Amino acid sequence: MDNLERLDSLLREFDELSRRTVGYPCNLDFDYAALLPFMRYVANNVGDPFHDSNFQSNTHEIEREVIGIFADLMHISREGAWGYVTSGGTEGNMYGLYLGRELYPDGVVYFSQDTHYSVVKIMSVLKVRNIMIRSQDNGEIDYDDLHETIRINRDVPAIVMANIGTTMKGAIDDVGKIRGILDDLAVTKSYLHADAALSGMILPFVDDPQPYGFDAGFDSVSISGHKMVGSPLPCGVALTRREYVARIARAIEYVGVLDTTLTGSRNALTPLIMWYAFEQKGLDGFRRIVNGCLETAEYAVTRFNDGGIPAWRNKNSVTVVFPRPPADVVRRWQLAPYEDIAHLIAMPHVTRETIDAVVDDCMHGAVAPKDETGTTA
Repeated sequence: MDNLERLDSLLREFDELSRRTVGYPCNLDFDYAALLPFMRYVANNVGDPFHDSNFQSNTHEIEREVIGIFADLMHISREGAWGYVTSGGTEGNMYGLYLGRELYPDGVVYFSQDTHYSVVKIMSVLKVRNIMIRSQDNGEIDYDDLHETIRINRDVPAIVMANIGTTMKGAIDDVGKIRGILDDLAVTKSYLHADAALSGMILPFVDDPQPYGFDAGFDSVSISGHKMVGSPLPCGVALTRREYVARIARAIEYVGVLDTTLTGSRNALTPLIMWYAFEQKGLDGFRRIVNGCLETAEYAVTRFNDGGIPAWRNKNSVTVVFPRPPADVVRRWQLAPYEDIAHLIAMPHVTRETIDAVVDDCMHGAVAPKDETGTTA
């Protein structure tokens, strides 16, 4: 097999797998063909997007527009917001917690047992004290356990990582309750980072959202770009208050830019991708997309339950939880399993026909691969 044959084989494999990608929050419904010419050039968004750079082939201006869009969605003024496009949710979460640590070096980080697996790694890298809090059955943080644990440690600053859509169950921690606990215990030094990887692009577009955003108590937030926005490259946004970033900024003569991000060289294509997505679809378009996904998720719950398989989802969540099916079904549909449960996520490319095929396989076992319409291949 020569190089072109190998590439062609890999392309066919990707095409086939894309029809059976339902367990992970990746939106495959996108078209960025208009951006392909930019692949001919070396572009680098090194350093702070709000500062000039000696490396002039960059998309900093477009990156600033993307940050402005997310500032609007997260209810913080564009003048008071600062952010940058990251490599994904893990970098965004690390950045938020890094800021919290720099503000309160002696603080303790609190996070629930349903928090994304990367948080343990982040705690190790940042070398901060941390305590895991119990979760409720639906994946939400246990507020009684959080209250008692902070009470015991109320003499030190509290850095809380809230989940705005947990990984497995799509649960949303109540930011108001968390802030209420801190107020009740008279904790005057606190910082709240929100992991809103998926739901950060859902709650702004529903009629009855749970509390979210900087007006609800965020100090920083991480939102993914390859999830609901849709991108062929993993990416995301880290967003915070401008005054927090001023504490860590350093001027770097070599590149003529402020060093305020976790990485030095940064992807210049991903800001372009996210900007183009918003230009293509607009906020009204994303509202239609999000509500369509929620309708598909509810259809999945009904379809599972009608088939005798108990399934459920949290409010405003596109994550549908059900008992873990056989391994061949998990593999075929790329479902996400954890202990005795699994989930599918009703992303924009997941149709009702796809749901029907998944439920049928869960009920009867998988025999042969099926395409997205449920037809046996």
